[in-house]
Amino acid sequence: MAEQTHVLFVEDDDVIREATQLALERDGFVVTAMPDGLSGLDAFRADRPDIALLDVMVPGLDGVSLCRRIRDESTVPVIMLSARADSIDVVLGLEAGADDYVTKPFDGAVLVARIRAVLRRFGHASGPLGGSASHADDQPAPLGGTLTFGDLEIDTEGMEVRRAGSPVALTPTEMRLLLEFSAAPGTVLSRDKLLERVWDYGWGGDTRVVDVHVQRLRTKIGQDRIETVRGFGYKLKA
Repeated sequence: MAEQTHVLFVEDDDVIREATQLALERDGFVVTAMPDGLSGLDAFRADRPDIALLDVMVPGLDGVSLCRRIRDESTVPVIMLSARADSIDVVLGLEAGADDYVTKPFDGAVLVARIRAVLRRFGHASGPLGGSASHADDQPAPLGGTLTFGDLEIDTEGMEVRRAGSPVALTPTEMRLLLEFSAAPGTVLSRDKLLERVWDYGWGGDTRVVDVHVQRLRTKIGQDRIETVRGFGYKLKA
């Protein structure tokens, strides 16, 4: 029997925290719920959960700062929760390394669907994280061998990236995004197509998620490696 997925949930509102924890547990998740960022960080380090749900506005250590601390130590998927859909909240969370975000108030079924979508693209739909995202059923088809684009080398089997011979550390989401680009160099990929392929969105999503992750990827592989095609999307320079 597959081990249950462990969720770290950091939320300072007692009602939301308890109601969401119960809803997630009814769906089969194991939940550690914490009321502030510092206790959330301690719980993360002690329990090493499979996914973290972080409210932006929590005391002690806010959700964005907590996300950064987690990202310094782990590639575990992170979903930010925000009571506002302001661009600043969304962008700060994504720039801190979050993989997705959900705006409050949220429907429990929607939250569960987003959690499962993130876990699917990390290759762990119902169990704990413990392998590479390259094993997911919906991962881009393996290209085989090492692809080279200028000083950028992508080992599509070992899931390793090097730039000018030096290793490049990518999160699983960033790696999936790079694999999509490298599978079709020179081809423009729309934001909607990337949302569908990388974020597993079977519904309309916020394209800011794509834009911020592309920018994060550029800072790691070279600002000029991914070109913006205004009005259409992005393409990897062949």
